[in-house]
Amino acid sequence: MRLAREVELPTDVDAAVAVQDRLRGLVEVRGGPQRFRTVAGLDSAYDEDGNAVAAVVVLDAETFEVVDTATARGRVEFPYVPGLLAFRELPVTVAALEKLGSTPDLLICDGQGVAHPRRFGLACHVGVLTGLPTVGVAKTVWGEYTEPGAKRGATGDVVVENEVVGRALRTRAGVKPVFVSVGHRIDLDTACAAVLGLTPRYRQPETTRRADRLCRELLRQG
Repeated sequence: MRLAREVELPTDVDAAVAVQDRLRGLVEVRGGPQRFRTVAGLDSAYDEDGNAVAAVVVLDAETFEVVDTATARGRVEFPYVPGLLAFRELPVTVAALEKLGSTPDLLICDGQGVAHPRRFGLACHVGVLTGLPTVGVAKTVWGEYTEPGAKRGATGDVVVENEVVGRALRTRAGVKPVFVSVGHRIDLDTACAAVLGLTPRYRQPETTRRADRLCRELLRQG
């Protein structure tokens, strides 16, 4: 697939913050019904030597059958800085996306969207670069949140600086929630509905689980 926007890969913190500040104004929050026939999960992983791998797994949204996959390898060049983790993952993630032979209807990122200190997490960045509807689904939260009810589908607001930026979503009864936020070209209600539809058995969406599994295989292969 082709990106909608050229990737900027700064090498220092100040330049990276400037990129986020400039691009966040391009994030679109769209309401209304959307039908997603194919959904892609994006994930990346690293080894102790600074090597990175990324995987994109595209699934049929109804059957969860694999439609397409793509992977990439590279070196981690950007330092670890909270709030700027996207710049560690973007090089290999973009390389994997560009290898896809199809264009998914929805992207699910293992990370934050607008639930981010500058309202521009990995999911926003990937969404702006691809021009596709994108959702961030994180295992941890940035900010404060209201604990959702114990039943599957229950939600609680995620708040940063008195602004609702996402939701804690209970995907399995009695299991810790995941944290959903808008990345690009989708609204929060639709994002949560899509994530719930992708979690029929496990806490994490099937897209994330499949991409994570493929990343682990790549690391084992060396």
